[in-house]
Amino acid sequence: MTERHDWPVVESETEYETGWYTGGYDLVEQPDGSRKRYYWAELPPAAVVVPVTDDTVVMVEQYRPAIGEHCLELPAGIVEDGESFTTAGARELREETGFDPSGTALLESFWTATGVLRHRRGIVFAEGLEPVEPNYDDNEFLEVRPVPVEEALERAREPPANDATLEGLLLAKEDGLL
Repeated sequence: MTERHDWPVVESETEYETGWYTGGYDLVEQPDGSRKRYYWAELPPAAVVVPVTDDTVVMVEQYRPAIGEHCLELPAGIVEDGESFTTAGARELREETGFDPSGTALLESFWTATGVLRHRRGIVFAEGLEPVEPNYDDNEFLEVRPVPVEEALERAREPPANDATLEGLLLAKEDGLL
């Protein structure tokens, strides 16, 4: 078993801030006494929603400029100040798909890409979906894509697959919700 070491932070520096994330480094003391800079990007927490109705998973397809491809994804978005993952998930579901859930449950919350990101993600299950008007953000150009439950994981694994969608579907399946 490895000896526990807390890696004291000697210096923390924010090098840039954007509207989407903050980036910088921490100069830390490693277990052998040496010091090294560990770079990070900090993003606000995000909710990923697994919305299910009538044996269908409600997914969205949208173009992702960062990778230059259209992606089939679960609805998702940033958790705003004062929101829980479930509240943010219900809001994002309404805004992106035009469905309001009667019930939500947090399946899991966790850190993502811990080698470089300071970012928490919550996977939210949503059911009892009722149609409402969507309310897209100014950068959301997406299409709602209902996918049969029995095909959802297979479709999510098709390139370009993304981590949040795979995580959400796998957690929901593990919990017996799909």
